[in-house]
Amino acid sequence: MYIKKRIYILVKTYPVVSDKYSELVCTAGILEDGSWIRLYPVPFRFLEDEKRFPKFSWIEVEVQKRSEDFRPESYSPNLDTLRVEEKMPVNWRERKRSILKSPVYSDLSQLIRQAKSSKKTSLAIFKPARMLDFKIRPGDREWDEKIRNRHEQAAKQVHLTMSAEEMKLLHRLPAKVPYDFYYQFEDENGIVSQMKIMDWEINALYWNCLRNAANDEAIALEKVRRKYWTEFMDRDLHLFLGTTLAHHHTAPNPFTIVGVFYPPVEKQISLFD
Repeated sequence: MYIKKRIYILVKTYPVVSDKYSELVCTAGILEDGSWIRLYPVPFRFLEDEKRFPKFSWIEVEVQKRSEDFRPESYSPNLDTLRVEEKMPVNWRERKRSILKSPVYSDLSQLIRQAKSSKKTSLAIFKPARMLDFKIRPGDREWDEKIRNRHEQAAKQVHLTMSAEEMKLLHRLPAKVPYDFYYQFEDENGIVSQMKIMDWEINALYWNCLRNAANDEAIALEKVRRKYWTEFMDRDLHLFLGTTLAHHHTAPNPFTIVGVFYPPVEKQISLFD
């Protein structure tokens, strides 16, 4: 049974290849009461232009609980009912008012216990006590053959009314970012963790910086570092954490960083922000 929900979008991860849906974006946000919801599947590149919602926007869509996903936040959207509300101008105070209705964790062990308990928490806001490092590691430059084959087989099974140009897009994998990005931080108990940043935003930033740097990767990576390390360290940084279905029960720490929230510290917010 589908129920209409109003959702404030906070998470859009970089596209991943799916056995069933060709490629998907992990999409999540909070409801008006501050509770989290995950939308799956969302083939973002193939949505109509008016339905391509940006981060920090309100949408309305009918959803139903995913029976094959034990995580309580996971729902399937009826994309035919998706409506994007008019995008509001940037107002950090209003964003904080909406987002921080949800609990903010500072003890990572507590959050992991909740993930492993009957609560099965799989999405949360986390506030590190201290940021330690931003790391960039080389990754694969191309999707491996197994992933390419999975994508091609899944693309053949997707039944959508598409133009010839859209069909070409369907069979073309999203560009593979050749680097992985990580934050290392301490929680309130001094426990050090390192988590991969899966956010679409950081990967899009890399591609934009690379284009602006005439394909000089060193310059592009330095600009990404400047944004996520130098600039964000002067902000009131919060991390949106999420688990994957495959590793929720098996990984000692099942969380990765699926988004970041970086408002100015309160004393810097003016009435005109």
